[in-house]
Amino acid sequence: MRPALLTAAALAAAPLTSAARQPNIIFMLADDLGYAELGCYGQKHIRTPHIDGLAADGVRFTQHYSGQAVCAPCRCVLMTGKHPGHAYIRDNGDPKDGSTRHFPFPGQNPIPDGETTIAELLKARGYTTAAIGKWGLGHFGTEGDPNRQGFDLFFGYNCQRHAHNHFPKFLWRNGEKVPQPGNTRELDGATHSQDAFTAEALRFIRENRGDPFFLYLAYAIPHLSIQTTERWLGGYRDSIPEEDYQHRGYLRHPFPRAGYAAMVTMMDDSVGQVTALLAELGLEDDTLVIFTSDNGPTYDRLGGSDSDFFESAGVFRGLKGSLYEGGIRVPMVARWPGQIEAGGTSDHVSAFWDWLPTLCEVAGAEAPRHTDGISLLPALTGRPQREHEFLYWEFPGYGGQQAVRMGEWKGVRQKVRRAKGPADLKTELYHLGEDPGERDDLAAAHPEVVEKIEAIMACEHTPSALFPLLPGEGRPAKKGG
Repeated sequence: MRPALLTAAALAAAPLTSAARQPNIIFMLADDLGYAELGCYGQKHIRTPHIDGLAADGVRFTQHYSGQAVCAPCRCVLMTGKHPGHAYIRDNGDPKDGSTRHFPFPGQNPIPDGETTIAELLKARGYTTAAIGKWGLGHFGTEGDPNRQGFDLFFGYNCQRHAHNHFPKFLWRNGEKVPQPGNTRELDGATHSQDAFTAEALRFIRENRGDPFFLYLAYAIPHLSIQTTERWLGGYRDSIPEEDYQHRGYLRHPFPRAGYAAMVTMMDDSVGQVTALLAELGLEDDTLVIFTSDNGPTYDRLGGSDSDFFESAGVFRGLKGSLYEGGIRVPMVARWPGQIEAGGTSDHVSAFWDWLPTLCEVAGAEAPRHTDGISLLPALTGRPQREHEFLYWEFPGYGGQQAVRMGEWKGVRQKVRRAKGPADLKTELYHLGEDPGERDDLAAAHPEVVEKIEAIMACEHTPSALFPLLPGEGRPAKKGG
């Protein structure tokens, strides 16, 4: 893909804001939340009044895509504005050089110093920056240390596997352990990590209310394990049936469906606390709030939710780990009073690599020339929007996959890593306008479309020694969580 460049006029323009200050930016990222698990996206069982309120007061996107089908590479795409064929991290995995062996949880492969992150760009514009929640892009002391990637404050889980339990014995504040007394990594404990994240986020907003801030609030729920508190579980325990469902996984919950719904509502309450504080401090008009998810919903066999019961992916095929729509199409709502018209819906086709140029435009920062994104600020604010010629994904995990969205066409390749050569690579073709569930493979009927999509796949794939994909490139990195 040709790098998307902001115009000279856009680079020179002052940041959009209703006051003489740069706007605050709060980017909320759910973990494994499906496209249809919010009330504003049609969910019937789970209550999400505060996120639904963001949509009612702002805009809801119907064709927004994650950067990847699993956690770490999605976050790399988000932070660096590069699609999965160019991004440094393309799958979960841990460093093999022993650099993090002294940590109780090793952390994932680090993004290198040479990568430029959203946080670095905004920090250079005078923003105070914080990442609260789950990182997954490099442990402290490595190049991927969040404090070396533009964040003044990190609080939460550095390693993704550490985040598999929501009652941890400790969390991290920058490079220091913060004990969580009363937690033993069992089903229940004294302090749920979600409550700790919310308290830290509120403190950060209060302390920095006088100057522009960027808060990356990367929630760890509703990712496994299913763990919540009685306050939230009690609202679902008697209303959601459990008797026909056998929950699997390494940490079983006695009320798994109710527990999962409670986790999502618990997260929604955190969103409500953040937005209420913005109102209390008079910061609503000066703050762009974004809420989305890192990938599609998970499989029950992994110890996660009953995605069939909740119809978590809606009409879409596939779940987490898949480049079919259910694995990468995600909910996204945004609110910015005075800039984003309330109650809007957008069908603009966009992806996580668009956020870096978007937030740069919001803040009046210059986006790097080597990103793949296009600022979607016009679509957010109801103005004419430049469209992508295509979107491209590749994923060495789950057998190896590639996907291209080109207009209403979607091409998908499965089992790429198992192919012995180019002749074994089969491209499926779907028309999303007529077949959003990707059920009817039209490849045989439209070879000319398949040819264009395969040319994009060949052009946009940049070989990676760390995450090889195509036949002859080596073995993919071991999955990390």
